[in-house]
Amino acid sequence: MILIGQFDSPYARRVGITLKTYGIGFEHNRWSVFGNADELSKVNPLIRVPTLVLDTGEALIETAAIVEYLDSLAVPAKRLLPQENPLRYRCQRIVGMASGVSDMAVRLFYEQRLHDTPSADFVARMSKQLQGALTWLEADRAARPGDSWFGGPMTQADIAVTCALRHLRESQPVVGNLTPYPALMRHCAHYEALPVFQEISQAFIAPA
Repeated sequence: MILIGQFDSPYARRVGITLKTYGIGFEHNRWSVFGNADELSKVNPLIRVPTLVLDTGEALIETAAIVEYLDSLAVPAKRLLPQENPLRYRCQRIVGMASGVSDMAVRLFYEQRLHDTPSADFVARMSKQLQGALTWLEADRAARPGDSWFGGPMTQADIAVTCALRHLRESQPVVGNLTPYPALMRHCAHYEALPVFQEISQAFIAPA
């Protein structure tokens, strides 16, 4: 398999951590959507990362679809997305919120970076929505003891939140300041210290 995407992307990093956790070997291609758009378009015409090229030559796109495929390769008891409800949908709720944080952080960054005069209303709206999501995540995490979100083995919720908040902190230092969210700070500190998170890691690089 070939994973395309730099690990400062919370989406590519999540897939990389999933691959490593499952012990699935892969080649890492560090193409970016800006610097390598022409090459990437030949594999994924949407020019988006992560893109996972299978051994068949077929390319999977979209983080959720890629992770679901990787889950299907794992032994059921070891899967990072719980198999039974209500734990499964509760995990998906957290993943969905974390993914939304990443989506908004990217949109906010592009608004600020690609426009000579960013829309003040848009920036304020995105910032408010991000703060709302962080407050929601903080309340849910603070109500749950233990190192993992759901008190058992690591799940996709733990991975998604940690990747999303690392990207948010580095791309949006003001709104991404986690000092008001101590439960989220503890959560991220625990996972960022794990070997797989240390290995699958890259400081945020602003697109040129």
